[in-house]
Amino acid sequence: MEYAKKMLVIANWKMNPRSIEEAKVLASEVKKHSKVSPHVEVVIAPPSVFLGEVRRACGPKFLLGAQDVSSEKLGAFTGDVAVSMLESVGVSHIIIGHSERRAQGESDESVAKKVATVLKTSLNAVVCVGERERDSHGKYFGFVEEQVRSALRGVPGSKLTQVVIAYEPIWAISTSSPGARPATPEDAHEMILFIRKIISDLYSRASAEKVRIIYGGSVDQKNIQTLLEGSGAQGFLVGGASLRAVDFSMVIKTIHAF
Repeated sequence: MEYAKKMLVIANWKMNPRSIEEAKVLASEVKKHSKVSPHVEVVIAPPSVFLGEVRRACGPKFLLGAQDVSSEKLGAFTGDVAVSMLESVGVSHIIIGHSERRAQGESDESVAKKVATVLKTSLNAVVCVGERERDSHGKYFGFVEEQVRSALRGVPGSKLTQVVIAYEPIWAISTSSPGARPATPEDAHEMILFIRKIISDLYSRASAEKVRIIYGGSVDQKNIQTLLEGSGAQGFLVGGASLRAVDFSMVIKTIHAF
């Protein structure tokens, strides 16, 4: 199956670190401590202002990711970053619709426009989906289904190899927050199977197998082994742990050995 060929690990640095100097140090430390195999793709997604320096610090050992993109090509859109700009500095993957962006007002429609824009190039769209909470009646399935269907609306089957779906339940992000808890492998596995069925219904089973579905939500060196064993994810979106070079390298090492 095409999606199972390689595991994908994405380091989402979010709005960290504080300076270009710290970003270069972190990138160099990640490069120093991490062993990358042909079976694991590692993407570093720093803030956009650090992209060039992080690429130089990491070299060809890692792929480069962006945390967002504009749906516009070019023009009078102050503060936006165009996909052509990201492509020109070596970006290969673009995170779209992260829950933190959606919390600031990004809609399913905006996410779909960004996905369409990215897929007009050769870059990969990493589409984040996930429910805010799990109810006893299973309404959260419908919430995630609408996110997936909206993001893929108008996407031709020939472009699915450039699509990654990142399932990140909001209730499992930043588990230090009151009321938050980490997702179990069973939680992730249930939704990953559901998402793949949605894609199968939209296209075909064969087409759905071209899409890598990864998991994000408080992934670290402590839970990566159990997530590998029980989630069925083809990779992981790593937040806080990716800012600690040794911890992130342990995540990569565990995936490599799996």
